[in-house]
Amino acid sequence: MDIKPGRMVYLGYGKYWRSDAIVGLMPIGRENRGPGQRTDVYTATLDEPIVASRSEIAILRDMAVASDEQFRMQEAREVMGDMLDALDDVPDVLRRVLATEAQFDVVAWVRRLKALTKVEVEASEDQPELFE
Repeated sequence: MDIKPGRMVYLGYGKYWRSDAIVGLMPIGRENRGPGQRTDVYTATLDEPIVASRSEIAILRDMAVASDEQFRMQEAREVMGDMLDALDDVPDVLRRVLATEAQFDVVAWVRRLKALTKVEVEASEDQPELFE
């Protein structure tokens, strides 16, 4: 993965940092996690890490050089995530009405969107784990 220098990366909580100044990412342990995916972000200029509200994988994706197609795929993932959130909020009564009147199975679509938005990143064999 090549890091694009000078790219501003959104860390969450209203924080942005330059991609080439980020030197390490470490997910916060489960016992210290809240409802979201949080990450300690180590930078070249600060002694203490910045707490980011985003996962390390999301931050890495934003730091890397990406083609236009990858940006479109990311946008599609975000739209699917928004759709998933909206469908999760549909009340049970409306789900039953949609299923019987429009043959629209909200539960099936939620399950399908969750499968599509789940991104698994495998560790590269040529780069060792930094925080073991």
